[in-house]
Amino acid sequence: MSIWFKIYSLNDINALCKNTLMDHLQMEVIEVGDNFIKGKMPVEHFTVQPARLLHGGASAALAESLGSIAAYMTVNPQTHACLGVNLDITHIKAIPEGRGPVFGIAKPAKLGNTLQVWNITMETASGQIVAESRLTLFVRALKSA
Repeated sequence: MSIWFKIYSLNDINALCKNTLMDHLQMEVIEVGDNFIKGKMPVEHFTVQPARLLHGGASAALAESLGSIAAYMTVNPQTHACLGVNLDITHIKAIPEGRGPVFGIAKPAKLGNTLQVWNITMETASGQIVAESRLTLFVRALKSA
């Protein structure tokens, strides 16, 4: 059974990301399952730190982006918004520039009426874990116009 508010195509989801940080870092959602989304991000000059390794902030941006999009997909966007309130991330493996992309998979830990918690695992194409993250979001009713 799907957790999504409605059916979203990959084109729908990626269109939401145009002209955002996700677009700038070339992040892309590549798969949607019944209870997860999967995205990818390159490990290139714009996502690495001076030692030419994947920047921890870029990993955090991927985690928060995927968790936020997934949360958005579970609510009616006409009546509710999901706002990130906490992101925890543990960096596990360094990835050199050019050895990407890295993939992130966001799965819910809790889907509440006022709080959502998402676990996001980032890994290499061969399945090596790069980072583990947990994102907590506040679910807020939008004010009527």
